[in-house]
Amino acid sequence: MQQKSLRLRLVTLLAKRCGAEMAETKANRPRRRGRADAKAAPFERKTNYRNLKNPFPPMKVFSDDQIENMHETALRTLEELGMRVLLPEAIAIFKAGGARVVGDMVYIGREMVAAALASAPKSIVGRGGASERDVTLELGSLVFQPGAGAPNATDLVRGRRPGSARDFIEYTKIAHHYDVFQMMSPSVEPQDVPTHLRHYFTMQTQLELTDKFPFVFARGTPQTMDGFRMLQDYRGVDDETFLSDPYCYTIINTNSPRTLDIPMAQGLIDFARHGQLSIVTPFTLMGAMAPITVAGAITLSHSEALAGITLTQLVRPGAPVCYGTFTSNVDMKSGAPAFGTPSHFQASLAAGQLARFTGLPWRSAAGSASNINDVQAANENQMGLWGCLMAGATVIIHSAGWLEGGLSVSYEKVITDAEVLNMIAELCAGAEAGPDEIGFEKAISEVQPSGHFFATTQTMERYNTAFYEPHVHDYANFGTWTERGSEDANTRATKVWQGILAADSRPAVDETRLGTLQDFIAKRTEEGGAPPES
Repeated sequence: MQQKSLRLRLVTLLAKRCGAEMAETKANRPRRRGRADAKAAPFERKTNYRNLKNPFPPMKVFSDDQIENMHETALRTLEELGMRVLLPEAIAIFKAGGARVVGDMVYIGREMVAAALASAPKSIVGRGGASERDVTLELGSLVFQPGAGAPNATDLVRGRRPGSARDFIEYTKIAHHYDVFQMMSPSVEPQDVPTHLRHYFTMQTQLELTDKFPFVFARGTPQTMDGFRMLQDYRGVDDETFLSDPYCYTIINTNSPRTLDIPMAQGLIDFARHGQLSIVTPFTLMGAMAPITVAGAITLSHSEALAGITLTQLVRPGAPVCYGTFTSNVDMKSGAPAFGTPSHFQASLAAGQLARFTGLPWRSAAGSASNINDVQAANENQMGLWGCLMAGATVIIHSAGWLEGGLSVSYEKVITDAEVLNMIAELCAGAEAGPDEIGFEKAISEVQPSGHFFATTQTMERYNTAFYEPHVHDYANFGTWTERGSEDANTRATKVWQGILAADSRPAVDETRLGTLQDFIAKRTEEGGAPPES
């Protein structure tokens, strides 16, 4: 108690001293001609979280010669070893494009790959529900997407559970709340919605609750076409306009090693044919589905990505497509996936070098293998995240919320990770160093030796906006933190997501288009929906 009283007295004395010095500084401050009674114009923070550019120079893990050799080896892999393709239509398209076909093995020549890389667009504009929600995907751009595709949801209030419709709705609301998430994600599988109707639910949820660039599942042509139709009608987009720019995207995962299954191949064809964006992403784990070395795993991943990209361009030259990779290692003691490891970081750097070699926008990923939102989860996610940033990734998927190697998405982790992403967005704005920022007249010259800068003109103009304001971090000292209840970051994060859901902020809804959407879903449901194809 004595220490607490002493601390309070010291704080009070410091405040009185600062107040007196501030008054003296103002009294002695020289008056400027023409501005004697003018109030300082408020400084405005200029960071735009919706259109970010990566401010960091890309790093290399391999030499240019080594990267070129990896690319050549990937081409040799496609030519000599081939890609197993399970969809007859995709095999026919490859064959018509000049590939050698033996059964379900497709051998893709390097000239086919070169032609595909030449025709694939280097800059892609994804159209949101409002023009300010459009996203530009190109090398140098930076787009974040929260954790996706988990079978389970978890939070401190309700515990770990199978993903549900309620969870999908709530994650959509949380992702919409943060401008730093520019693309929507299929957060969790809503397992209480039947699979033949699930795509109606996920599409309607995205259209009603957010105007950001949406995700559409590629689980067979009937479901994909339903998704396109709902999106077009709700956004008021005609067929020709829909073909001209992507209004949605999907993730296409190859089955490593060197296999393209039926729904994924069909997804590449459907999305390319209709001008929508595919992000081709081999999921390679070193020591399991890929060689145990970073160079070997990334070379295999590169070959599989090139095969998928080539298929899109054979379907429709100029179709929007992103190069993708998600390469990390397994724990060799258990065989479980590991993320945020040094090898994961190095693999991201190597993938970035190969992506720049192709010139295409590209996708990487963060993530965590931790089972709860603890220091391990934070360390792994940030290690993976910085690997993506230093590699120059265009789209960073699983940037927030992912736990258990993708088996769950945590409400609290979405919030704590979003804090870090907001800070990165602040870094994207850069640091200005003009006369106003240096502040010779408004700061340095106004303060006497041994003085302070609390009351300078520069400080008074900027004190409300100069620094990033956290939404979950607590900068209070131990005494104040204790008086407030000694809440840890997870507890504070719980209150944050609860507040976001209570506010229920969403874009305006066109009731006519919403009615049309509901009528379409009701009609298709009565017709039996559309089961996913396998």
